[in-house]
Amino acid sequence: MAKTAVREGLDQVWLNGFVEGWAEAWNSHEPSRLLALMTDDIVYDDSAWATTMRGHGEVREFLDSAWRAFPDLRFEVTEGPFVDPQAPKSAFFWKGSATHTGPIEPPGFAATGKRVEFEGADFHEYRDGRVCRLRIVFDMMDIARQIGTLPQAGSRMEQVGAAAQRIGTKVRERIAR
Repeated sequence: MAKTAVREGLDQVWLNGFVEGWAEAWNSHEPSRLLALMTDDIVYDDSAWATTMRGHGEVREFLDSAWRAFPDLRFEVTEGPFVDPQAPKSAFFWKGSATHTGPIEPPGFAATGKRVEFEGADFHEYRDGRVCRLRIVFDMMDIARQIGTLPQAGSRMEQVGAAAQRIGTKVRERIAR
C-alpha cells in the first residue's frame, strides 16, 4: 500500500490492495486494524447506525456494538472496486453474513441466534492513503426481518402492523384538528 491516492483519481493497483486489506481488517474484528485505514477525522455514515460518526472514538463505539451483536460478522468483496476518475473516490459491492448472538445496542434488541446474510456497497473517499469519508449502504429492513425484529414481508403480522399505523395516523389527524 505504498502508493497513495492522487489528485485526479486513484491508482487501481493501490486501490485493489487497499480494498483487500479493508475486508481483512473488518473480518479480523480488531478495531485498531480498521481504524488505521481511516483518517483521524473520518466522517462515517452506515445504514446500521442512527447517526453520522465523526472520528475514531465514535467509529470505535459502533464497531464494538456491531461485533458484540454479531461476533462472527464477515464480509466478502463481490464486485469492484470502481474508481472515480476525477477524484480520490471508489465504490465496491460486498456480501455479509453473521449470527445474531449478542444484544443490538442501541436500541436494545436481545440476541435471537438467527443467521443473517445481506448485500451492500461501500463508498470511500481517500486522503493521504486512508479513508476520510465513508458511506456503507445496505437494507436494514431485510436484516431486521431475518433476525425477527420486523415481521416477514406479506405476513399477517405485517398486515396488522400496517393497519395499526393507519389507525394511528387517523387518530393523530383528528387530534390535530
